[in-house]
Amino acid sequence: MKHFGEVIDAFSNMVIAPSILRILTIFCLIIITVFCSSCNKTQNTTTAFYYWKQSFNLDEKQDNLLKTTTSNKLYARFFDIKWNNKKQNPYPESIISFKDKASSFEITPVVFITNQTFEKLHQYGVDSLALKCNDLISRIALKHGINYKTIQIDCDWTLGTKDKYFNFLNSLKALNKKTLEVTIRLHQVKYQFKTGVPPADRGVLMFYNMGQLSADLSAPNSIYNAADAAKYVNSLNNYLLPLDIALPVFSWALQIRDHKIIQIYGKMGRAELSNTENFSPMQQKDSYKAIRSFFTGGIYVKTGDLFKLEETNKVLLQQAAKQLAAHLNKNEKRTIIYYELGNLNLSAFKAQDFKEISAYF
Repeated sequence: MKHFGEVIDAFSNMVIAPSILRILTIFCLIIITVFCSSCNKTQNTTTAFYYWKQSFNLDEKQDNLLKTTTSNKLYARFFDIKWNNKKQNPYPESIISFKDKASSFEITPVVFITNQTFEKLHQYGVDSLALKCNDLISRIALKHGINYKTIQIDCDWTLGTKDKYFNFLNSLKALNKKTLEVTIRLHQVKYQFKTGVPPADRGVLMFYNMGQLSADLSAPNSIYNAADAAKYVNSLNNYLLPLDIALPVFSWALQIRDHKIIQIYGKMGRAELSNTENFSPMQQKDSYKAIRSFFTGGIYVKTGDLFKLEETNKVLLQQAAKQLAAHLNKNEKRTIIYYELGNLNLSAFKAQDFKEISAYF
C-alpha cells in the first residue's frame, strides 16, 4: 500500500495538468482496489483434500499436489462406526494406519458413522458412543503426533435419528473441546427446519451424489448435474451454519444387467472401458457393452453387461463451482475440500485446476 502512495505523491510533485493528474490518481486507486480485492479473495478461500483410504501412504505425485495446492491440509478419515447386528452394538471399522509421517501434515480427523448406528442405538448408549469415539480419535492422533484443531463427523442422519445424532454431537463436543464440523447434504439445507441443524461450529456441504443412480443410460450424471443441484442451491444463503464446500474428483462405472444396477466400480474408468477386446461403445455417450465374458480385477463381466461411466473432470467442476458460488457469500472464509486424494486420477487433474476452481468461491 505504501508503494502506491509513493506513486501518487510522485505524480503530485510533477508539473502535470490537474485534469491529467486526476485521471492518473483515479487509475492508481483502481489498481489499489483490484490489488486489495485479489488479496482478500485469496485469504477467503482455502483448498484441502479428503483422504479416505485405510492406509495413509502418499506417493510422490500426491505429495507434490498436496504441497502445491493446499499447504499440506488434509481431512483424513480415521475410522468408520457401524452397527454390529450380532453383538447389537456399534463398532469401529477400517481404522487408519499411517505409513507416512503424519505430523508434517495439517490433518483434520474425520469419522464416518452409518445412520443405521443411530437407528439401532438406544438413547442411553449415545454418551458412551461419544466417549469411545473421542477416545479413539485421541489415541490415533497421539500415536502419530497429530496436533489437530478440528474434528469432522460424517453422517447422513434422518428424521428418525436426528435426536440421537444431535445428542451424540453435543456429547462429543463437550468431551473433545475442539472445533466440531459436520457434513451436510443438499436436502438437509433446503429442509433445515424439518431435518434440523446439527449442534456444530461449521458444516461441510457435500456438493455431489445429488442425483439418483439409474440403469437408464440416458439419465444424467448422478455425481453432479446442474438440473438436480438447481432444486436446492437457492436455500444456501439461509442455512444456519457457516458452510465449507466438498467437491467431487472421483468417477465410477455402473454395471448393469437385466436393466438393474448390480455393482458400482470406482476403479474402472474410460481407459479400461475403451478396450475393444472387451467392450463396444454404445450410441449413448459414456456407455459400453461387454462383448465377451471375462474377469478383471476380481470383477466378473458377463457378455451383454452394460457399463455406464459417470465422471468428474475440470469442466464439470467449473460448472459446479460457478453454480454453487452464485448462491454463497463471497466475503465469508471457507475451505474447498476435494473428495478424495487417495484414489484421485492424477492424469485427469493438474494442480492449477484446483487453484482455478477454488478461486470461484
